[in-house]
Amino acid sequence: MSPATLPALDPDFFAPAQTARAWPFEEARKLVKRLEKSGKGEALFETGYGPSGLPHIGTFGEVARTTMVRTAFRLLTRDEIPTRLICFSDDLDGMRKIPETVPSREAMEPHLQKPLTSVPDPWTNEFASFGEHNNAMLRRFLDTFGFDYEFASATDYYKSGKFDAVLRRAAERYDDIMKVMLPTLGAERQATYSPFLPISPLSGRVLYVPMKEVNAKDGTITFTDEDGRDTTVPVTGGHVKLQWKPDFGMRWAALGVDFEMFGKDHQTNQVLYDKICSILGGTPPEHYVYELFLDSEGQKISKSKGNGLTIDEWLTYAPTESLGLYMFQKPRVAKRLHFDVIPRAVDEYFAHVASYQKQEPAARVENPAFHVHFGNVPKVDMPVTFGLLLNLATASNPETPEVMWGYISAYAPGVSPETHPQLDALVGYAMRYFRDFVEKSYRAPDDVERDALEKLSAAFGELPADATNETIQNAALDVARTIERYQDHTKKSPTGGPGVSGDFFQMLYQVLIGQERGPRFGSFAALYGVENTRKLIGKALAGDLLAN
Repeated sequence: MSPATLPALDPDFFAPAQTARAWPFEEARKLVKRLEKSGKGEALFETGYGPSGLPHIGTFGEVARTTMVRTAFRLLTRDEIPTRLICFSDDLDGMRKIPETVPSREAMEPHLQKPLTSVPDPWTNEFASFGEHNNAMLRRFLDTFGFDYEFASATDYYKSGKFDAVLRRAAERYDDIMKVMLPTLGAERQATYSPFLPISPLSGRVLYVPMKEVNAKDGTITFTDEDGRDTTVPVTGGHVKLQWKPDFGMRWAALGVDFEMFGKDHQTNQVLYDKICSILGGTPPEHYVYELFLDSEGQKISKSKGNGLTIDEWLTYAPTESLGLYMFQKPRVAKRLHFDVIPRAVDEYFAHVASYQKQEPAARVENPAFHVHFGNVPKVDMPVTFGLLLNLATASNPETPEVMWGYISAYAPGVSPETHPQLDALVGYAMRYFRDFVEKSYRAPDDVERDALEKLSAAFGELPADATNETIQNAALDVARTIERYQDHTKKSPTGGPGVSGDFFQMLYQVLIGQERGPRFGSFAALYGVENTRKLIGKALAGDLLAN
């Protein structure tokens, strides 16, 4: 599958890029210095992928973040140095355990330790193997998102001979590699360890066995096969693969990789990768270590357990750009990757896009939206936030998008699914998210709160039909200022009296919406409609909402 075309970059960004402080620029500067020193005429970026389980968002994040650095590099070099991104799949790796997500574990058991591209596809007959199925799932999303990349399969690279020269060099420098690896292993493992893993001609399994002989001259290894006989195979042509740690360094040396990022779980092994790369004649690439994603329980996301969000799950409830923003933000901080992070990511993305249109080039290159869109940020008019849509859905219990659009059109005349297709998509996301995740927990108001709600309804009754967000918000604030419980004497109102405590608006959301918090109440009431909000208050006072 041919890669997408790299987007053109606006020359107006070349100058401000030189002093930009966003993390992709900081990483790209290291790469610029590297190429200046080496004289190399191309920058090669790589990301690695282990297709032992279904691809998750962490895998996507690695490609997205690497592309952000690639874009920054293009800007720093005024797009005069060619760049490539290889997405490498270690699909010749043996299947060491059966993923929990497969439909039939029993059917997979006979294929344990076989290369992932030799294990049958457990889901469909569409793909030749388990590895190819998972590779296809990864490529599908990368293509949908519009990444420019070259997909590389370890199976293809080993079998086609692309690694042959470096594999022969590994045989020649076998002792040097062992001197790096053996001190990192326990005594029992040292006795049997070899960087070469032969693929048994008998069973097709990847074997973890000691070497009887490594013949550097002939480029062969000799080992005891599963039938007890000594067997000799070449290290070339896909007859062996390297253990994963030496494999990292070998790839870097064979391909001439200039930049690769990886998760914190690889950090202690980085020095090993680098040493082996150097032993095999390469120069270790520039690195960027990012923190791991965690699930809702704070546990590391695992491909085999399937305990994190999948790519498809995020895209069921939010646009891809919100996912890109989540990847850009603080990559060196561990973050929970669960459904409850989605609404905030969506609204933050659209807020950044709105700010971008008002900024000069120097500020734009620091805007997260710039990096999410790799330097080409679209114009988007989003008159309603995702948070407001979720609260609207909570209050109105819509059966169809048309119900939601009835409120939106009244709130913003002239706005329709045809004029604002991205808002229409957001309505669909919000309805799905509301139905699947929003849990309403209403509570009854106490006497003070009942008095506040009655006064609020009366105040809203005095408002004009076309009252703005600000007018509605101010009316609510005026009510709260008259009630001692909600007076905040650390703040000052415009008239010099006490300000309003946030407890007032939290009460409104708890009693009227069944949520702990929400967006600006004036904005919600304007979208839902003043009269509808008054009816909602009436239901709360009558106790009707408690049955929901």
